[in-house]
Amino acid sequence: MKIARIDSHSIKVPYTFGGSHQGEGLRTWTTNNILLVRVETETGIVGWGEAFCYACTDAVRAALHNMVAPIAIGQDARDIAELSYDLQQKLHLFGRYGITIFALSGLDIALWDIAGKAANLPLHRLLGGAGRDSLPAYASLLKYRDPEKVAARAKQALDQGYRHIKLHETEEAEVRAARLAVGDGVAIMVDTNCPWTPEQARHMTLKLRPYNLHWLEEPIFPPEDFAAIARLRAGTGVPMAAGENNCTSFQFRDMFAAQAVDYAQPSVTKLGGVTEFLKVATLADAAGVSLMPHSPYFGPGFLATLQLMAARGSPDGMIERYHMDLEASLYGELVTPVKGKFVVPTGPGLGRDPDPDVIRTYLA
Repeated sequence: MKIARIDSHSIKVPYTFGGSHQGEGLRTWTTNNILLVRVETETGIVGWGEAFCYACTDAVRAALHNMVAPIAIGQDARDIAELSYDLQQKLHLFGRYGITIFALSGLDIALWDIAGKAANLPLHRLLGGAGRDSLPAYASLLKYRDPEKVAARAKQALDQGYRHIKLHETEEAEVRAARLAVGDGVAIMVDTNCPWTPEQARHMTLKLRPYNLHWLEEPIFPPEDFAAIARLRAGTGVPMAAGENNCTSFQFRDMFAAQAVDYAQPSVTKLGGVTEFLKVATLADAAGVSLMPHSPYFGPGFLATLQLMAARGSPDGMIERYHMDLEASLYGELVTPVKGKFVVPTGPGLGRDPDPDVIRTYLA
């Protein structure tokens, strides 16, 4: 069963989130961008993947078609592990992290979708899981820089059934506002997106500690300074989360060896796809670190995350959901949690193919 075609589709879906779209540089986004990777075998089976893109869509797409596809087309679609290794080895000259691995991730996810369809099993069954038909969700609020808006949006998430709410803020006032809005019985996480030096991070973490954070996420730049995160974790007692910017299992291995985190956040669209995610999950279990995937996606990366977490025997892990209102969904109601939980689709492969009408309407 050889790979016959690799295509890509750039989808841009407008959204609102109760705040201003105006950001900084590449962070000014008015649409949710998804780079779909479509893989077709010579037998006619089609698999769908997602390569991380956001503001780097053109670069990832070029890597997919000019670097990854020439190696992958004609290879056996069933031999996913060997192809992953072969691609990483042959393309290492162009970087082990970032754009190249994003493109490889999209292909890998699509191949696992094909594997599930060939076996007529959802991916979680193919990987040995069967008992979990839903998974807990947490609301991942976008950045507001406004205590009143943060409080209002946090309260809205609470009313929608979320019991874990993540903020993307860097100031104490917004965190305080959220805590007052939802009370002490709701978990609050804070994702700072790598803004601080180690000393700045220590100062700010101590300021935020009274708000009983479930975790503090990526407080230090650069994100791969695992030793600095470990010192912050040990020195403040605040649980740490990181990993969305890690590519391949080797960066996670180093992060765990440094004892930097309580929560590991592999992103299936960024680290090497399903194949690499499975390696990270094993490493996390061995290190005694909770797996908490980075998954604010609305394409095949979202479904792949659902399937991977449903396959686990461990009860830990929540599914991240950007707290935004999309104009359309590639997967209908699946992207909306019910009573704080996502339904795990039971169709073959990832569970459902993207809606062709949504692809046509929002093709960029």
